[in-house]
Amino acid sequence: MTVLVGAAFGALLTVSMLLVLGLAVTANVQNTFSLLNDKAVLATGALERQVRDHLDLAASAVNGLKTQMDDRPLDVSAYPELRPVLLAAVNANPAIDVLVVSRPDGEAFGIYRSETGKLWPFQRQQVPEVASRYSIPEIGMDAPATWGPLMESDGALYANVTVPLVQEGQLSGYLTAAVSTEEIGNTVRQLDDGPFATVFIIADGDEVIAHSDLERLPQIDGRPAMLPATIEELGDVALQRLRTSPRLDNFRRASAAGVDVRDLETPEDGPNYLSMTKTIAGYGPGVWTVGQYYEASSISREVRRLFGSAVVGLVSIVIALGLSILLVRRAARPLSEIARRAEHVGALDFDQVAPLPRSRIKELDQVYQAFNAMVIGLKAMNTYVPRSLFRKLMRLGVDSAAVAQERDLTCIFTDIVGFTSVSEHLTAPETAQLLNDHFALLVAAVEAEGGTVDKFVGDGMLAFWGAPDARDDHALAATRACLSISQKVKLANAQAVEAGGKPIRLRIGIHSGRAVVGNVGALDRWNYTVVGDAVNLCERLQTLGRDVAPNAEVVILASEETVSRIGPVGAASLGAYQLRGRSGAVTVWRIDETAAPDAVAEPAPIGLAGE
Repeated sequence: MTVLVGAAFGALLTVSMLLVLGLAVTANVQNTFSLLNDKAVLATGALERQVRDHLDLAASAVNGLKTQMDDRPLDVSAYPELRPVLLAAVNANPAIDVLVVSRPDGEAFGIYRSETGKLWPFQRQQVPEVASRYSIPEIGMDAPATWGPLMESDGALYANVTVPLVQEGQLSGYLTAAVSTEEIGNTVRQLDDGPFATVFIIADGDEVIAHSDLERLPQIDGRPAMLPATIEELGDVALQRLRTSPRLDNFRRASAAGVDVRDLETPEDGPNYLSMTKTIAGYGPGVWTVGQYYEASSISREVRRLFGSAVVGLVSIVIALGLSILLVRRAARPLSEIARRAEHVGALDFDQVAPLPRSRIKELDQVYQAFNAMVIGLKAMNTYVPRSLFRKLMRLGVDSAAVAQERDLTCIFTDIVGFTSVSEHLTAPETAQLLNDHFALLVAAVEAEGGTVDKFVGDGMLAFWGAPDARDDHALAATRACLSISQKVKLANAQAVEAGGKPIRLRIGIHSGRAVVGNVGALDRWNYTVVGDAVNLCERLQTLGRDVAPNAEVVILASEETVSRIGPVGAASLGAYQLRGRSGAVTVWRIDETAAPDAVAEPAPIGLAGE
């Protein structure tokens, strides 16, 4: 096969090279415009991400602080208490230069960053020059983080974002963060990819706040150009024609991405430019325009260079297509057979995967035998690993999903009451069959609600919800599974009694809380499991069932942490119990095992059901 593929592609390469050398035709213009479309989207997208990443840090910071400062007094006497919070926030967010709390009466205090980078406390009345870096927009107490107008202070430009602070349902003040645009200007200069390109940012339609080539612009009153400045003041001819120049309609992909491509027609004695811009809203009263422009001559050289190869490429593709068809038809048959079997492997449907036969082609035979060995290994592993867990780990990625971590989970622990007496008159095969049928019932109920079976412990089972798939309704799903188990156990008992067998009685404990879940073990013997106090408490609740309901066919005991998260299913409080291994008493609830699983819906306050 190696000789066959090498000869076919060698002939294809030879023919292609002869065509390139002999025809010397021009490139495909469409490919050029595709490259320019990509360049427009990528360049403006990178600039937009840099701007948003820089400014959104400040918005995230004030939103985070708002949750801590709402419903707290904001008078000057509270400043000593708030100062460490503000200081930590500014210290953790290098983008923030000023963080200030303002009261409606004009009083303000906060933290600002000096030119040396040191953080200082201030009050508006004592350090008025810091107040020139920010402004407070007119917003109501329900307003989100709102960006005010750009503020110029000591030759620097600041963007500022404000959130309202609320105390006892009333507007008590404002929290404002001011961010210097100097770092944005540095980013603009870094994104400049040569002497033929210029990167810029325009705020509020006419104010240039970043420009990568200030040194190439004409001087203003004998001085180098300085920012911020209006487009007219800056003297950039290309930017002056940005609004009036025609839009290019053949950049459809760029236009779909929100990028505006224009042909900037400058006076006859100057070069023509191609601009690529994108509008960003949400950072002040107006909109920002980010983009860059290029000298058209640099684009035309690229067009001429690519035009020579397009025709050759087209002819080469036609010839290569004929050769490839012959090769693909020969190679595709065994590969398609491997792919068909691989689909069944991916679905863990190993019963549909027949062994691949031997092949006379050495490489294919090696692949076939390796594939057969892989299927045998996966079959063996799937025998001992729950199929639902196997699929989840494959879908989420074993390396990341199986790393041990603390998660909020709901666990259930089941146990058959008096299993020794139930099985003492059964043979070993009959005992195994009884357990297999029972566990099949439990596993079906758990997997139907998206849970993960951890392990079987004797005649008991541990299962959990909330990992590896993160979900907020894990307590609801676990409770539905318990009610489904109750229904199925009672049905199985009725059938067993009808057939002359003995019914079983089942205890179930259910608890929600933090636990460690993931790979636990050593060397080549790992187990994806859940460990921690939440699991221990779940087992203790199950054990308590023999005391609170010794004769019940099914008893489901839940902790208060679980009951607080589930809907009205007839949960009745049994009071506080001192469980083994617990330092404090635990409030225990009994779930009505006769309730239908679909009765578990929206969460209800503890005590409303079953009292």
